[in-house]
Amino acid sequence: MGMGAYARAGVDQSAAGAAVSALVQVLAGLETGRERRSAIAPGHYAAVLRVDDSRGLALACDGVGTKVIVAEQLGRLDTVGIDCIAMNVNDVVCVGADPIAVLDYIAVEQADPATLEQIALGLRRGAVEAAVEIPGGELAVLPELIRGHPSPRGFDLLGFCVGLVDLNAIVTGERIEPGDAVIGIPSSGIHSNGLTLARRALPNLEEEVAGRPVGDMLLEPTAIYVAAIRELLASEVDVRGLAHITGDGLLNLLRLDAEVGYRIDTPLPVPAVFELIAERAGIEAPELYEVFNMGCGFCCVVPVADAERTVELLAPRHPGTAPIGRTTTAAGIVELPRQGLRGGRAGFEPTRAS
Repeated sequence: MGMGAYARAGVDQSAAGAAVSALVQVLAGLETGRERRSAIAPGHYAAVLRVDDSRGLALACDGVGTKVIVAEQLGRLDTVGIDCIAMNVNDVVCVGADPIAVLDYIAVEQADPATLEQIALGLRRGAVEAAVEIPGGELAVLPELIRGHPSPRGFDLLGFCVGLVDLNAIVTGERIEPGDAVIGIPSSGIHSNGLTLARRALPNLEEEVAGRPVGDMLLEPTAIYVAAIRELLASEVDVRGLAHITGDGLLNLLRLDAEVGYRIDTPLPVPAVFELIAERAGIEAPELYEVFNMGCGFCCVVPVADAERTVELLAPRHPGTAPIGRTTTAAGIVELPRQGLRGGRAGFEPTRAS
């Protein structure tokens, strides 16, 4: 199998996976001499630490990635703060926690008040939508480390999110059973993963496609699912699994602590931006579906009897929410029959000529 488009664009996912494994193996042996507070196994969307016998602290950290380069090139910095909030709060809510605060870290090439004001506008909009506080953060001026596109506009942006969860209400996926329903919530577009490949495929940000500039399509902020999931968790629905669909696409379902597979028979509609990227970069379906969300930004796993109610609760905030498949007995496998794809942790492979 030849080198994929993502690797040619400079991101080797297999090498990244090996690097993460090396990092995790060292940190897994960490001994502090104190009682361990971790309440769930590593590898989930967020960590949970025991505060006392009943309450837990959920923690997650993530950045915006090379989406900031698109913002720099267009001189539009007022939306990436939304992405920063979204990438973090969407992860924390996956363990059934209520995100309460985000700390932001902004590294800049040059400390420019107008730039920081624009970034802050996005952070504020995202925080209001997610109903989280931003009680503090860090600004680092690093001209030797950060180089802009163009210079001196360079910056990097990431966040750290804290949430609260009752220890007896943590959602890990362990109660998922074969035959449960998978509900998909639409994405707003690319979100904040795969932008290196997307930028390589669509280098002309001013180009108009279907009446919309490519730059606008790439900068569309990541959807924030927290308000809808809070309502779902507070309902009578038996929420068994929650998955934020980011890099690795629907393979993210395998991060849930469940001995099941996932058969996605009726995936959500694919936004035009992904079809455009595939066409311009000549990317085949296996790689597309393991790099991008392909129109589904979040998944909920519930008993089939709760599927209709789940859609009713989520759709007012996220129109287009729908059942997309079922869990199966093929543990560790994600199947997309319509696309002729079957994959595990190593990625997707075609199941037929496509």
